[in-house]
Amino acid sequence: MAKFRKASAETQFLRGETGVDGQATKEERDPKEVEAEKTKEQALRGGIYLGREFLTWLLWRSESSESLLELEGEPLTVLFIDRLMVRALAGEVTEISAKGMAAPYALLVKQVMAGGLLVQQARLELTLGERTFQLTLDAENLDVRGAKLPTLIAEEETERIDERLYLTELLSSAIDALVRKFVALRTSAEWKRSEVPQLQAWLS
Repeated sequence: MAKFRKASAETQFLRGETGVDGQATKEERDPKEVEAEKTKEQALRGGIYLGREFLTWLLWRSESSESLLELEGEPLTVLFIDRLMVRALAGEVTEISAKGMAAPYALLVKQVMAGGLLVQQARLELTLGERTFQLTLDAENLDVRGAKLPTLIAEEETERIDERLYLTELLSSAIDALVRKFVALRTSAEWKRSEVPQLQAWLS
């Protein structure tokens, strides 16, 4: 048994696992640090981080109340309302929620985000021409929750069903158009040259 232990110790030394003093050459890593790295890897692999970047960028661009793009010949504007959740991949504080009609644009929220937190979930108001939609958008898979469509104008039940389907598709198209605009910017040279510096200046 002693011979086996000696051989095992020599093997560990030859592998570089232990030093001449028999102690491990690699320090044991903090379990919290390991878990944080795993979380970050999963988030990046799953596209969650990109979704958070999109919502953070959208929050910044929406503050001016200007139209972000045109869809079906009508201007599309976005407003963050009521609720906002920001989240970090790791750190002492990983999630903060803010509530209130003006909360998403509050100075306190910007200060928190300047520390590295990005928008995870938000309540939005999308205005396309004279139509107004409300929805909660989550960064993970950009899931839509609690959508509120514009008031239906059709009177016949079958027409109301068709109108509701059309408005649902229109809302989906609006979100897709916003994501496409963001991705086009995110993959262009303009992102680092112009968008990021402006976004950082807005946060600070």
